[in-house]
Amino acid sequence: MDSDELAAAQAYVRLLEATRAVLADPEDAPVYLPLLTSPMREADRALRSAGLTGNEDRLFALVRAIQPSFSGSDR
Repeated sequence: MDSDELAAAQAYVRLLEATRAVLADPEDAPVYLPLLTSPMREADRALRSAGLTGNEDRLFALVRAIQPSFSGSDR
């Protein structure tokens, strides 16, 4: 995994964590949804830089490499 791929995987994980936090309380979600703009922009840029736009299989493989718990094997 090169540095651009690592940055893309990390940006995706940050976006996922931010999304989970925003959606944790459905009543407050509408207030906090705008906070996802920055992590989405970061993830988009990182995916483009790594050449991963449209290559979800590769992205998810990278994410599993840095966050094995995302593979579902911990259930």
